[in-house]
Amino acid sequence: MKDILCLGIETSCDETSVSVVKNGREVFSNIISSQIEIHKKYGGVVPEIASRNHIENINVVIQEALEQANVTFKDIDVISVTYGPGLVGALLVGVSVAKGLAYALKKPLVGVHHIHGHIAANYIAHTQLEPPFISLVISGGHTHLVNVKGYNEFEILGKTRDDAVGEAFDKIARVIGLEYPGGPKVDKLAKQGDITYKFPRTYFDNLDFSFSGIKTAVLNTVNNSKDIKVEDVCVSFEEAVSEVLVTNSIKALQQNNCDKLVLAGGVAANSYIKEKLENALNEKGYKLYYPPNVLCTDNAAMIASAGYYKYISGKQDTLDLNAIANLKIGER
Repeated sequence: MKDILCLGIETSCDETSVSVVKNGREVFSNIISSQIEIHKKYGGVVPEIASRNHIENINVVIQEALEQANVTFKDIDVISVTYGPGLVGALLVGVSVAKGLAYALKKPLVGVHHIHGHIAANYIAHTQLEPPFISLVISGGHTHLVNVKGYNEFEILGKTRDDAVGEAFDKIARVIGLEYPGGPKVDKLAKQGDITYKFPRTYFDNLDFSFSGIKTAVLNTVNNSKDIKVEDVCVSFEEAVSEVLVTNSIKALQQNNCDKLVLAGGVAANSYIKEKLENALNEKGYKLYYPPNVLCTDNAAMIASAGYYKYISGKQDTLDLNAIANLKIGER
């Protein structure tokens, strides 16, 4: 089979990223231009500012990705791009550029679901990993347990009924005075704390999640206590969240007769959650997979990988591909 070079484009939020990946697994380049410093003063991402910066950065990032990969446009076989979910204005920048390239270069166009991309990051990090497996997707917008039956076949087993786990991290970081992005700062502070607070854990009869209760409990503790140790709040929060994620993940593995759990999404970079999952899964004889931190956050290499597997399955998109801000997991 001929080698396939896929150019991936990711602009779903506040990173402008372009990557060149061979056969879905080998990264030739993965350029990420972050806007964190721009949005930090606002305490979060401002959609309009994010869109404008994508427009300013995208062509430079594309050129840098090609140069680092030591290829030209004529070497590229497929153009893949995130088309949802995400900020619609930001998504439109990437989709528009990808469609323009596909048209001008007469190359196939493949629209990629952002979360399918996060899952595919593990194919780059673990070159022998293949479906089927269970994926725990934890990010700022998602907390899902997904049965990955094939490279392009996904079944949702459970999801959050309110806040995503990353959203809870960011809100708690804000109330204890940590600047954006708060998740990594909570994780760092937690290493210096002791579990002195008992925050609630929420469980359902199925594999769904809920983090609004623990978020409210943490906020009430901080607001109603004159003397709190921020480090203890952070680690107590992480302990409660990890316990729920571990419990539901093990249930999902048992119910689906599977021995592989694959972490995906920005919160997969959290060291406390990874350690708790690894220890619990090892005890049960299960295997945990997760990408390096650079592939946990938004990047185009994962989009190129997911795009490759979609393309070789015979699927591609036409030039009427549009951005879909609320695209659901499992939708094409």
